[in-house]
Amino acid sequence: MATVHLRIGDLVWGKLGRYPPWPGKIVSPPKDLKKPRGKKCFFVKFFGTEDHAWIKVEQLKPYHPHKEEMIKINKGKRFQQAVDAVEEFLKKTKGKEQGSHNSEDKSKSAASDVKGRKNPGKAVKLLLEQGDDRSALGGCCPQRDDKDLSDSDPEPSSVEWLMPGTVTGFKWDSSPGSSMEPISKRLKIIEEDTGSTSIQAADSTAINGSITPTDKRIGFLGLGLMGSGIVSNLLKMGHIVTVWNRTAEKCDLFIQEGARLGRTPAEVVSMCDITFSCVSDPKAARDLVLGPSGVLQGIRPGKCYVEMSTVDPETITELSQVITSRGGRFLEAPVSGSQQLSNDGMLVILAAGDRSVYEDCSSCFQAMGKTSFFLGEAGNAAKMMLILNMVQGSFMATIAEGLTLAQATGQSQQTFLDILCQGQMASIFLDQKCQNILQGNFKPDYYLKHIQKDLRLAISMGDSVNHPTPMAAAANEVYKRAKALDQSDNDMSAVYRAYIH
Repeated sequence: MATVHLRIGDLVWGKLGRYPPWPGKIVSPPKDLKKPRGKKCFFVKFFGTEDHAWIKVEQLKPYHPHKEEMIKINKGKRFQQAVDAVEEFLKKTKGKEQGSHNSEDKSKSAASDVKGRKNPGKAVKLLLEQGDDRSALGGCCPQRDDKDLSDSDPEPSSVEWLMPGTVTGFKWDSSPGSSMEPISKRLKIIEEDTGSTSIQAADSTAINGSITPTDKRIGFLGLGLMGSGIVSNLLKMGHIVTVWNRTAEKCDLFIQEGARLGRTPAEVVSMCDITFSCVSDPKAARDLVLGPSGVLQGIRPGKCYVEMSTVDPETITELSQVITSRGGRFLEAPVSGSQQLSNDGMLVILAAGDRSVYEDCSSCFQAMGKTSFFLGEAGNAAKMMLILNMVQGSFMATIAEGLTLAQATGQSQQTFLDILCQGQMASIFLDQKCQNILQGNFKPDYYLKHIQKDLRLAISMGDSVNHPTPMAAAANEVYKRAKALDQSDNDMSAVYRAYIH
């Protein structure tokens, strides 16, 4: 048996629940993030994603000796991108080490080489005699930096595990007591002051390079900017999907990709176990359920209906009541994101309603999103979604105002953007939207008419609880002016044009 030590800076394969082993790096956790009690684990930052998690030691393998094994058993675009990110990281690390070595004084380098070679040589020899690869000790992994360490970090050698001489002999721990339990059991429950329960997924679903699709038949109604990307990812990950769209021609591309065609919403629901819908507004959502040949006509006991549209909580309550009155099961699951994030399968899903439906949708949410949250009773997700979009819409209007004020006062708009992107407000959203504005590119990623609708609904929600929303109200007026300038079907960033006309 060879003892393998893990320490901060090591590259590893980390297994998170039912997700495939994923490449990551052991790093220092944020100072305000406490280590789970009673668990020997490391804080791992995963490559190719924005995800990180505490991973139990028995769920970790060193990167290099298991690389070929993992590549053989895992497939998927995101998995390959993650592996590529590791290799790029290693190239940069190697380049820095070589640059540092070449800059040293020759005599000093020779002396340190003789001095430093003695003990490592014995360690390598010991490993090879026992049938192990040198990288098992992390020798091929990047050295930890002092800045990566904190007083709360475990000692580099304080956590270790044993493995046989042959690396393939390692078994992932899948015991019931493992912290990497299925999504239905890995939920963090937070009791709020209001008495409502907010349940957040304990890990991200972004690691979806290899998903085991549900055997349930999936229906999808609405192939707009968001729905199209969602359906495409469901199909790519092996789900059986039946589609319907008001404009039937939009279904053709997905039929070619393997989807089935439903002639009406009622037919889709009757054919499928779980039916999702994603349409433009409350009226469209109601018409889809209550209209001729609508969803309600296909609902039977046990059928699941998932409303993904961004609507008001009153609409959700109404739809939930009519679906459940027929014996159906209801879940709301609006998504935060854009067309690009939908295409990339990186949406954030806010769910509420029937918890068992949420769990049944696990593989679907993994395919379409990076994170999912379960927020309790139906209506809570609609409220949270409107608040998020209210903030986003107001922020976009403020940025447009700043850009036009910079121009009006003789300042460079590009310099204004460069300064913003170097400060605390820096974000991909900010950079992309501003660059598109400066290029005059208003191709829709999120329709302006839809963000204005969300602002209107958020303001109405505030009125219903006697809560002031003056910032949202001001932003809403700017978007209304942009709509009057025929910007409804452009991207939300076209609110910029309301300031220059």
